Amino acid sequence: MEDISDSTSPYSRAAWQALDPVARQLILVRLLRSIAQGALAVDFTLYLRARGWSAAAVGLLLMAGGLAGAALSLLVGVVSDRVGRRLFLIIYETGLSLGTLAVIALPATWVLVATAALFGFGRGANGSSGPFAPAEQAWLAQRVPRERRGTVFSLNAGIQFAGMGIGSLLAGLLPHLLPGQHGAGAYVPLFLLNLVVALINLWQIWRLHEEKPARERRVQPEAGEHPAAAAAVEQRENRALLLLTIVNMVNSLGVGLVAPLLPYWFAVRFGVGPELIGPVYSLTFFLTGLSSLAVGHLSQRIGLIRSIVLPRLAGVVLLVLIPFAPSFAVAAVLYVVRSIVNRGSVGARQAFSVGLVRDRRRGLASSLNAVSWNVPAALGPAIGGYLIGLGALFWPFLIAALLQLGYVVLFPTVLGRYENPQPQATD
Repeated sequence: MEDISDSTSPYSRAAWQALDPVARQLILVRLLRSIAQGALAVDFTLYLRARGWSAAAVGLLLMAGGLAGAALSLLVGVVSDRVGRRLFLIIYETGLSLGTLAVIALPATWVLVATAALFGFGRGANGSSGPFAPAEQAWLAQRVPRERRGTVFSLNAGIQFAGMGIGSLLAGLLPHLLPGQHGAGAYVPLFLLNLVVALINLWQIWRLHEEKPARERRVQPEAGEHPAAAAAVEQRENRALLLLTIVNMVNSLGVGLVAPLLPYWFAVRFGVGPELIGPVYSLTFFLTGLSSLAVGHLSQRIGLIRSIVLPRLAGVVLLVLIPFAPSFAVAAVLYVVRSIVNRGSVGARQAFSVGLVRDRRRGLASSLNAVSWNVPAALGPAIGGYLIGLGALFWPFLIAALLQLGYVVLFPTVLGRYENPQPQATD
């Protein structure tokens, strides 16, 4: 990896070319995956609605996906620290290819439920590799120096949001590609897109080289590190991870109450379909991608924590306003603006979490981060779907806003001391 001067933009062509080749390839893999997931984020719940699923049933399926992802991600993160990360991404893309092919060839309910739950269909994962995301994040962090992680992870988030935007735009077109097809059958191109992307990414990851973790680094302190100092650093890391887990759970429950079901909510509240929801989501993701790049710049000036907290405070206010919108157009504008200020901090949050520990424990850190996100976020759609099914279209937004306000208060309060790591916790 080449050095980048302070005068060079972190998002310039020179900065991109200076990145490690594996890091560049991982970002491009995520771009392609986010295109497929962007289409799923809009169309999947609408596809289930076309199959006659109720809001409560949709929420339960999304919950199952979150719980399955949480269970697997903890195992993946821990094991990937020991055996490497590439293998898990190959397993993910292979399984996704086979599962999506099964949905296309045999659209039985049990096949759909199993595949959707395992691979998180419709959860809007922003291009992540589902339960295998801890391995992917740890691998990317390993290939990026600490001083560049804030901007590189923000770049990664910006690119994945652009991909989600492309996918969301395609979501409005995919159900109209097959002449004469109506209802659930019109959504077959949605799954064909996901199959093609999974196969391309499998080929890309297969070609990457990974340096396997050295066995001695897993059982001994770092070179020149005193055992007592190593134990103190590990204790500090454990405390930071525990606090991050608690804070993340508050936020993720709030997000899960509304976000995965929002296309369904738009359809129930305003009677609109993918041809209107898709372009709104597309615009949202494109602008959120730009916001992510801006937050990356901001994090260099005011620090990661403040660049995370300040935009999310504005997002809380906008979230409360959405259910009071008198029309789909007003609700869509509020949603777009909220996404710009709220989700643009994704890269900064990822950079903060992987920076809490050294490389040899980064898979574990990413796993705990994923579990603390996935479990409450999995419960959210079940609660939100139940409330929407009762006709309570406002309450999911209010409860979600209160939880996210709690996150805004807790994050700097309990994690502020970890923004600048101690010298011992080096990479």
